[in-house]
Amino acid sequence: MISFNKPPFTGNEEQYVIASMRSNSLAGNGPFSKKCQDWFEKKQHLNKVLLTPSCTHSLEMAALLLDIKPGDEVIVPSYTFVTTANAFVLRGAKIVFVDIRPDTMNIDEKLIEEAITSKTKVIVPVHYAGVACEMDSIMALAEKYGLYVVEDAAQGMMATYKGRPLGSIGHIGAISFHETKNYTSGGEGGLLIINDKSLVERAEIIRDKGTNRSQFFRGMVDKYSWVDLGSSYLPSDIQAAYLWGQLEKADEINKFRCRVWDLYFKALKPLSDRYIISEPHVPIECEHNAHMFYIKVSDLSERTKLIDYLGINGVNAVFHYVPLHSSSAGNKFGRFCGEDRYTTEHSEKLVRLPIWYGITDTQINFIIDLIYKFFDSSIEK
Repeated sequence: MISFNKPPFTGNEEQYVIASMRSNSLAGNGPFSKKCQDWFEKKQHLNKVLLTPSCTHSLEMAALLLDIKPGDEVIVPSYTFVTTANAFVLRGAKIVFVDIRPDTMNIDEKLIEEAITSKTKVIVPVHYAGVACEMDSIMALAEKYGLYVVEDAAQGMMATYKGRPLGSIGHIGAISFHETKNYTSGGEGGLLIINDKSLVERAEIIRDKGTNRSQFFRGMVDKYSWVDLGSSYLPSDIQAAYLWGQLEKADEINKFRCRVWDLYFKALKPLSDRYIISEPHVPIECEHNAHMFYIKVSDLSERTKLIDYLGINGVNAVFHYVPLHSSSAGNKFGRFCGEDRYTTEHSEKLVRLPIWYGITDTQINFIIDLIYKFFDSSIEK
């Protein structure tokens, strides 16, 4: 069976994890945590970053940082993972779902203004598949209405919008290091990116259980105490050690994945040209990171048949999100603004193909051949 995903492994993670285990700094904010955070701030020129145990925790921290309260509204695409909405629902917010663009599967920036009310506090664009949302338009709306922007860049590490790293454009950004992402910190992990400098000090306090311990260790206060809301949003240094083994080879991993993406795209283009499938679209101002390669077929029935056919022949392909607004919790905690013109329809067409660091050309060509065989037999019928 060709797995849908295999967590990336470069070979150096083991020695760094063992080094961390043998050190006296297993808890959060240890030496490997600092190395990783420095990598992001220096290599990607980010203002301030904080490692977290998961992207979920990063988004929960963002909701705390922005003082989300009951009655506030947060604008989110319905086609996303539950965490995007749930992090704000936990603080009492009402979620306002907006339709997506069918070309990128991202929130339709032209529909956001209609969803803004006097209760709106935050816009949360989700960069699906590592392809950026139309951030200039979104940031202009935020400025016009005095709103915050939290970029859900869970899938976006090493991708850019007009040359800027995803997660660095809004007031706050969040990245995931879950094992299904391009880079992992041992199965789980996340990064909070704080672009608004006025939020940095409080972000450190929230991450450290609501205490000013970070200031104490920097000699800014003579003792630390409980000063604000917070929780334990620090990952262990062992997690950071695993991540460090990947960051050292971040460019190599990105180059490998992009090559696989290109192989799929070029090989399947004849099917796209015949309108049998559609392939991902990457706007010219975006540089993607090959987080996923998906195709879209004609409808839900054809998708089910294709996934079953691939599975029978040893390929684990999967569909993706069920739109949040169609779930029981989505109905309870949110509402859909306007018409669901594309979200449900296109979510039911999408098939994700295996793509991971280390997949072979032989495996990729086998998958491509199966897809052609499936559609050839379908056409004959």
